[in-house]
Amino acid sequence: MGGFKHLVVVKFKEDVVVEGILKGMEKLVSEVDAVKSFEWGQDIESPEMLRQGYTHAFLMTFEKKEDYTAFTSHPSHIEFSATFVTAIDKFVVLDFPSVLAKSPA
Repeated sequence: MGGFKHLVVVKFKEDVVVEGILKGMEKLVSEVDAVKSFEWGQDIESPEMLRQGYTHAFLMTFEKKEDYTAFTSHPSHIEFSATFVTAIDKFVVLDFPSVLAKSPA
């Protein structure tokens, strides 16, 4: 078992300063101990027809679903979510228990 994952894939609005959102997200995850790891990236390779306008992916790892549930009700998450939602044009969210098929080297 690889814990519980929270994956968000987004397309930001045209006028958004993405760097400010990224700093806010990094601050958020540093304030919430339940977040075990946080990764993000910007798509640079996928053809437009495959990515469908989505540009960034964010992945948080939690030890268990209950930690994710606690994260969603944390005051820092609630505050940041209000800012994040206004910055995005569209998004997809997947929350899932992960199955570790190959360990990192």
